[in-house]
Amino acid sequence: EYMAGRRVKYLHPVRMYVFTSAVFFLLFFSFFSGSNVININSDGDMSGKKRLEAIASLEKKYKDDPTKKEVVEKVQQYKDTMKLIPIEDLPLFASDFNMINISGRSNKYFSVAEYDSIQKSLSSDKRDGWFKRKFIRKEIAINSKYSTDPSEGFKKIGNAFLHKLPYLLFVSLPLFALILRLLYIRRKQFYFADHGIFTIHFYVFSFLLLLVVFSLNKLEEVTGLGFIDIFIIGLILALIFYLYKALRFFYGQGRFKTLIKLIIIFISSLAMMVALLIFFLFFTAFSL
Repeated sequence: EYMAGRRVKYLHPVRMYVFTSAVFFLLFFSFFSGSNVININSDGDMSGKKRLEAIASLEKKYKDDPTKKEVVEKVQQYKDTMKLIPIEDLPLFASDFNMINISGRSNKYFSVAEYDSIQKSLSSDKRDGWFKRKFIRKEIAINSKYSTDPSEGFKKIGNAFLHKLPYLLFVSLPLFALILRLLYIRRKQFYFADHGIFTIHFYVFSFLLLLVVFSLNKLEEVTGLGFIDIFIIGLILALIFYLYKALRFFYGQGRFKTLIKLIIIFISSLAMMVALLIFFLFFTAFSL
């Protein structure tokens, strides 16, 4: 309808996106909090032999210290390697546990001052570059700040990251439109703005459908009705089917071509969203 010029009786796409996304995130933030956004499955990093060695070391270290009796009793529980170690207990098992260690260097220093001192003692050609120094200094600062309470650090990162999701999706809009532009580059009647209009309408539909999914998920938590999962899976499949039908209707290509392009869009957009998520997560962590 928009492309055909019949626009007066419809809400402008940009206004529609702003209104729908505002409602979506208002409800989204009521469903989710930062404390459950970032979870560490510590079983992958602290299991089997490594876990048992850490427990034996703690028992030996604290066996004659009555003030550490509770610590010894707690670590005894984790001899069952099927039991996950919660975030708040990770420092017990790994004295060098760090929230962030992307550079692989931050766990070598106790403080930013120590790192700066070592850097100054090196010759200019062996010092880290300006960007790397900034990066490592920030890692050390974050790890030092939350060394005694990593769960609080993850909660803060989670909350901050959640509130950057609207910006992430807004940035993804033109990128998704670019994917469409490249896939339909031979369709000369479509300009980049036209792909943008299509993208906005698809995002709006996705917001509305995801609100239903979140509501059903919350209903399942409250009622414990397992069959609700079937409806949730059905809605996710409906979103994929909707995109297929929308592409076919809007761009007017055959079923097979549209299906192939749908698969390419799915893979490309997934890679794009993962890259944006990683970027925004790092940005969030280093802006604390």
